[in-house]
Amino acid sequence: MSYSFPVPRTYLCGLIGSGITRSLTPLLHEGEGRAQGVGLVYRILDLDERGGPDSLRRLVTSAVELGFDGLNITFPVKQSVIGMLDDLDDTAATLGAVNTVKITDGKLTGYNTDCTGFARNLTAGLGGIDPGSVTQIGAGGAGSAVAHATLHSGAQRFTIIDADAARARSLRDSLRNRFPDRDIDADGLDGIAVALKESDGVINATPMGMAHHPGTAFDTALLRDDMWVADVVYRPVETELLRTARAIGARTVSGDGMTVGQALDAFEIFTGLTADADRVAAHMSALLAAEMTATLSTQ
Repeated sequence: MSYSFPVPRTYLCGLIGSGITRSLTPLLHEGEGRAQGVGLVYRILDLDERGGPDSLRRLVTSAVELGFDGLNITFPVKQSVIGMLDDLDDTAATLGAVNTVKITDGKLTGYNTDCTGFARNLTAGLGGIDPGSVTQIGAGGAGSAVAHATLHSGAQRFTIIDADAARARSLRDSLRNRFPDRDIDADGLDGIAVALKESDGVINATPMGMAHHPGTAFDTALLRDDMWVADVVYRPVETELLRTARAIGARTVSGDGMTVGQALDAFEIFTGLTADADRVAAHMSALLAAEMTATLSTQ
């Protein structure tokens, strides 16, 4: 007599990037998989331990051969991975950057959940109100995705500030092509005071505020209590910028929500299942709290 047992669907995913051994992404995905009764294994593939950025093609090819269902892609290969993909969704194609790859029968499709993750976080953090006039500090790294998300969320006037004024102007020109009906400008660091004076909100899209980059990207004396202030940094969750903004009564949007938003969208892309936003956010908060406790205990 033979017996037939249903075999539950399992998923194999990974993260490719440099310096990512401490990423919380695997724990978020695996935790949500367990909560939904799904077998999901998520592996870290750190370029620093596997030959550097030049090993990207080998790792992507190996992931396909090993039956991975998807990959998250982070610094410094969000652009270079595009040449290895079969297709891009509209957002990834527009931004020219990919941070999520779905693998289906050997076909690789690229997405950008940096953009959708920030849009989710901004909408939730502002309670659905219009972003209004916005200044963004930082035109590199995640800057393009964050700017696109903010304009897509309804910002009517948008100013990009960067230490490299040419890079700010380049992003400005790209955004003007995508959003021809908006008032979009760019300037160097010496333009921050004027830009913030006319803004309803400000976004830090630079590494300033991270544990290894303490401080703020601009003089926080320029903040007002009637502004909203958002940060892409989530380690620590309460950056000096957000702490100062909160102290004067400004509305704040912390970076952990962007990470949660990225995970929600990527989980659905990988599995076809809808992640529970509140559960993933609670898991993220618990992980960050545990990390903070561990850090303090070693000091």
